[in-house]
Amino acid sequence: MRVGNRARSVLMALLLVALVAIPAVGDETWGRFREVRPALGSTFEILAYAPDQEVATATFDAAFARVEEISRVFSVYDSRSEVLRLVRQAPMCEPVAVSRELAKVLDYSLCLSRQTEGAFDVTVGPLTRLWRRARRLRELPAEERLAQARAAVGSHLVEFDRDEQTVRLLAEDMRLDFGGVAKGYAADEALRVLRERGLNRALINAGGDLRLGEPPPGERGWRVGVAALNPGDPPEEILELADCGVATSGDAWQFVEIEGQRYSHLIDPRVGVPIGERIGATVLAPSAMKADALASAVMVMGPEQGIALVDQTSEAACWVVTEQGDQPRAFRSRRFPSPDGSSEP
Repeated sequence: MRVGNRARSVLMALLLVALVAIPAVGDETWGRFREVRPALGSTFEILAYAPDQEVATATFDAAFARVEEISRVFSVYDSRSEVLRLVRQAPMCEPVAVSRELAKVLDYSLCLSRQTEGAFDVTVGPLTRLWRRARRLRELPAEERLAQARAAVGSHLVEFDRDEQTVRLLAEDMRLDFGGVAKGYAADEALRVLRERGLNRALINAGGDLRLGEPPPGERGWRVGVAALNPGDPPEEILELADCGVATSGDAWQFVEIEGQRYSHLIDPRVGVPIGERIGATVLAPSAMKADALASAVMVMGPEQGIALVDQTSEAACWVVTEQGDQPRAFRSRRFPSPDGSSEP
């Protein structure tokens, strides 16, 4: 991960990308190309510098095809996806072989679940579905249904064999939800395809989760503007970043008030209820998959424990902002860029 000298402390909940193309010597003939397509219940955007439209179109098609392959594994909106076909077999008497993609992302997710003591958990699906209904109807779920959902949540209910690449789900009504990690993985894979075809100066925006390649010609990094905690406020600071993943998680827009209590769209799998504190977290990491998952974990864990987690993660950095009273309070991990652009190793 490379961080430019213009990086400064930030208050953020939403990523906004501002790009400036200044051709460098030898790159004058390369133009900037952009395409947006839906995927994984969100919108994927590719920005890249290429010698001409023909090369850009062919390369973008290959990258989006790879994203579509990943969507067929992790989508919770497609009944034919591998994840939904897998959970329909729970509980399983015997292990089931899974794809390389599912094995890789599940392996990382289970490791992070153990590391966070369950604050990040891809088995949270039953609770996600229950509370999504609660937000839509603006009524709390019945205690009986909440208890049933909790009984189907927990990484201890997943037996995963890394060597054999098999999975066994142990409880009824299990539902795996990779919403906090799959988009980042898809962004990583899309950039990998672009790089294999020679387009290194590229950016993937997977619904707000970014995977950055080499910077635009003549620039030290992609300029990533990050907005403040309050909706509608302009970006307060600018980061110049390259060769990393960037993910922001926040609940400024996605929440509901029921009986005077605020409920976020983010659920704490350990207790089965959404977090109540207003919070936003932005994570920089070597990959978008790691940045995506860590941002979700930090939101649930809170500033102190979340930043401690990030500080223990190689090449990761984090900024967290919460609301205390009527004022935002910011927290910075030790590797997050300081106002002069420096950071601790």
